[in-house]
Amino acid sequence: MAKTNTVDESAASINLRRLVLLRNILLLAQAAAIALAVYTLRIPLPTKPLLIVLAIYALFNAYTYWRLAQQRPVPASSFFLQVCADVIALYVLLYLSGGAANPFVSLLLLPLIIVATTMSRNYVWLMTAITVLAYSSLLWWQEELPHMHASEGAADFNQHVLGMWLGFMVGAGLIVTFVASMAENLRERDRKLAAIRERMIQDESLVALASQAAGAAHELATPLATMAVIIREMEQHGDQVPEILQQTRILRQQVDRCKTTLNRMTADAGQQRAEEGGVQRLDDFLRQTIMQWQSMRPKARIQQQANGSLPSPQIIADTTLMQAIINILNNAADAGGDDADVNFEARWDTGQLVIQVCDQGPGLPSGGTPGQAFFTTKADGRGLGLFLARSVLERVGGKLSLSNRQTGGVCARIELPLAPILAREHGA
Repeated sequence: MAKTNTVDESAASINLRRLVLLRNILLLAQAAAIALAVYTLRIPLPTKPLLIVLAIYALFNAYTYWRLAQQRPVPASSFFLQVCADVIALYVLLYLSGGAANPFVSLLLLPLIIVATTMSRNYVWLMTAITVLAYSSLLWWQEELPHMHASEGAADFNQHVLGMWLGFMVGAGLIVTFVASMAENLRERDRKLAAIRERMIQDESLVALASQAAGAAHELATPLATMAVIIREMEQHGDQVPEILQQTRILRQQVDRCKTTLNRMTADAGQQRAEEGGVQRLDDFLRQTIMQWQSMRPKARIQQQANGSLPSPQIIADTTLMQAIINILNNAADAGGDDADVNFEARWDTGQLVIQVCDQGPGLPSGGTPGQAFFTTKADGRGLGLFLARSVLERVGGKLSLSNRQTGGVCARIELPLAPILAREHGA
């Protein structure tokens, strides 16, 4: 949410800079129009009040420019109030120079166009109401000029003014209906493009990690083989000390696990899915995932609960999905310390699997975005666990969200549609 607000405020700042430039043009044009009307067309306008309004308008524009120079964020509401100030200034100028009979009354459409192309639909409707109300009031409340309504064609002139009002109403309706919709579509397109760019950056990070993982797998193969030989020799000479023999066996199991993991990392992705991703019941898959995690974290305590329709759906037991869940469980265990308590709850139906993993750690930090590449709150962390888990889940249409618990700790929520991993979709 904070990121979205930052983007909106940045856009509002850019739009406000453009509005300041547009005001400068309008101020010059209005001053030239007053001079033309008074000195060339000999129209008796109230020059002094008009110039006072223009001066106040120019000072307000100067203040806005100074505010922008302070590099302070501009919320959408502030930008809308700035446009409202333009409506007020234009309304006063029109009131002093003939009201709805002034040929420049159509300029009231300009603030509406600005809001329609830069802001959300709620602001557009509000600005529509303000401009329509302003125009309508100028039909009856205005500073009439002596040259108006004095000829025999006054009735025709009044009909002309009424026609101008009707044209304004139609124009306002068209702006709200079409321009606002087009602007909303453009903003939606920009949001989708931003999401695509973010996904491309994420994919580039994954490719970089994959390259580093392949290199690490190659480099670690030799020392692991050496460790395996030494451990076997220790087992042969450790019969007299049962405790050492037990610890040696644990070391051998961990080395074997590392070798298995490296072999999986270097395997071709397509072959890995075909060979290791067998058909399995969903509840069995979750149970196997928990068992594998507990073998890695024997000191951690887990409270698990699984609810769903039985028999559970058959899925392709994707090892990357299993690893993603294990990464989230590892994060929860790390947050709670050596003897961590982890709550694991899974619910499913025919279409969706929801998993919630909660810990009793310190909670989410105020800064940063957990789940982004290389972001971590651990002293010895690398910021890859949640990032890889989120990437795997998004690949199959799922999503991962994190939230603080009221009682302390963090809850990680996985929402995974079952359709992409159901066995029937893969010819099972």
